[in-house]
Amino acid sequence: MPNARWLREFAVRKRSIFVALILIIGTRTLVAQDTAPAPQQIPPDVVQPLILKRVAPIYPPLARQARIQGTVLLDITINKGGDVSDVTLVSGHPMLSPAAVDAVKQWKYRPYEEHGQAVEIQTTVQINFGFSDNPPSGVVGDGPPSSSPMQTIVDPVGVCEDKGDNSLSKRIRVSPGVMGELLISKRPPIYPEEARTANIQGTVLIAMEIGRDGNVCNVALISGHPLLAPIAIEAVKQWKYHPYLLNGQPIEVQTQARVNFTLKPE
Repeated sequence: MPNARWLREFAVRKRSIFVALILIIGTRTLVAQDTAPAPQQIPPDVVQPLILKRVAPIYPPLARQARIQGTVLLDITINKGGDVSDVTLVSGHPMLSPAAVDAVKQWKYRPYEEHGQAVEIQTTVQINFGFSDNPPSGVVGDGPPSSSPMQTIVDPVGVCEDKGDNSLSKRIRVSPGVMGELLISKRPPIYPEEARTANIQGTVLIAMEIGRDGNVCNVALISGHPLLAPIAIEAVKQWKYHPYLLNGQPIEVQTQARVNFTLKPE
């Protein structure tokens, strides 16, 4: 029968072996995490055919008034699901860059696949802000990129004229039913938590102008609960339409939108 000293030594050795195994497993895990492959850099012309949804930036009113134009260059990361998970500004005018970044964050792609598996990738996007009578050239910043980035042209010609106040100018009125047929994308509002807690429901009625490019460029509240109206307005601002045509030409129109807030019974 083994004596007590032998049993103690055996127990010590057993604990030492167990600790060593834990350290080895932990070290391998950390090494595996540290050596995870970085997203592949894919040329823009390869990524461009994968785009499913492209949200056009709205030309910032102050930049438009100051006749500021130029190019915003962005590095973006597209995750395995096709969503833009990260946007890094490379170069661009400070009055134009935020609008470009906010828009590109909403872009959606088909997943990029290698050997039948979706992988995370990086690419470059170029947003050109310019006026039809004087289009921008080159890149604002350190110079043009080494490869041709995917480009989006933002021309303020299709944006409603800035009136400098909150009123809606008189334009051709089109019924909500007709404009509903032209709706491309409709962002649903997020139910305000304060309104949900207070069991507040209702409809927010909004008057809006739609530019020649199909973007919502001016809104005004007609009616709605004060806890619901701001959220509805922010959602409607991001709706996108096919341009309304008159005699074959896109025109600016005025219409209305209803945003319904309804709580589901528990």
